[in-house]
Amino acid sequence: MSTTLNASVEVDVPVRVAYDQWTQFEAFPEFLGGVEEVTQLDDTLTHWVAKVGGVRREFDARIVEQEPDRVVAWASIGEVLHRGRVRFTPEGADRTKVDAEIEWEPADFVEKVGAALQLDDMQVKRDLKRFKDFVEHRDAPTGGWRGEVHGGVETSRDDLL
Repeated sequence: MSTTLNASVEVDVPVRVAYDQWTQFEAFPEFLGGVEEVTQLDDTLTHWVAKVGGVRREFDARIVEQEPDRVVAWASIGEVLHRGRVRFTPEGADRTKVDAEIEWEPADFVEKVGAALQLDDMQVKRDLKRFKDFVEHRDAPTGGWRGEVHGGVETSRDDLL
C-alpha cells in the first residue's frame, strides 16, 4: 500500500532561483534526509541511493514532467515505487511557494511502521525546511537546467509550437 505525503514551504528567493536549485538533483543530499546520493545519468534519468529506517535502497527515476519555474515531477523505474511532483508558485518578486507531493511504497516492517506513525510525513516537512535554509543562504543556485520534459521525453520550446 502506497503512502502519499504533501508539504509546502515558502522560500524567500525568486521562483527562478528556487526552481533552478531544485533541478540540481545531485545536491539533494544537502537537504533531503535519507538521500545519500543522486546521480544524474542524462537529462531525464537519475539514480538514487537512499537510506530509510536503516534500510538502504537504490533505484532509478525518470523525470516525467519539467517546466521551468513551474513544476518538476519524477517516477521510479522498476520495483521500488517512488513518485513525486514539486510545484513552484511565485508569491512576489522575491518569494516562492514550494509544494511537494511524494508517493512511495513502504517495503518492509520498519518502513511500514514509520509510515503508520507519520514519521515520513514529518521527514518531508523537515526536508522542505532544509531546502528553504539551503536556498536562502546561498547567493545563487548551485546550477539550473531550463529544459522541458513532457511525458518523460525532453522537448525544446520549438517542439511545443
